[in-house]
Amino acid sequence: MSMKIYIGNLPYVVTEPELNDLFAPYGTIESVKIITDRFSGKSKGFAFVEMSGRTEGEQAIQELNDMEVKGRKINVSEARPKREKRSDRGVRSRRTRDY
Repeated sequence: MSMKIYIGNLPYVVTEPELNDLFAPYGTIESVKIITDRFSGKSKGFAFVEMSGRTEGEQAIQELNDMEVKGRKINVSEARPKREKRSDRGVRSRRTRDY
């Protein structure tokens, strides 16, 4: 069973290949995704790595959490499940005004 890992406090200059190299010694990596700003394309300072095995992921978390990467201590933990999007976003109130 695969495990999704959250990496926070990531230096903005770190690239996906560099993250791949950082996690590779712990096992097979299925995906690496640095989250970027939609408009500027710049890193938001966090990423997700998906590893093929839970044991591999737990070992990576244990070894890499609080490790210094390019001058910043990264936070590494198991990713929480994605929240469902709110269906009422962008919908205006349907109240009517009395004039």
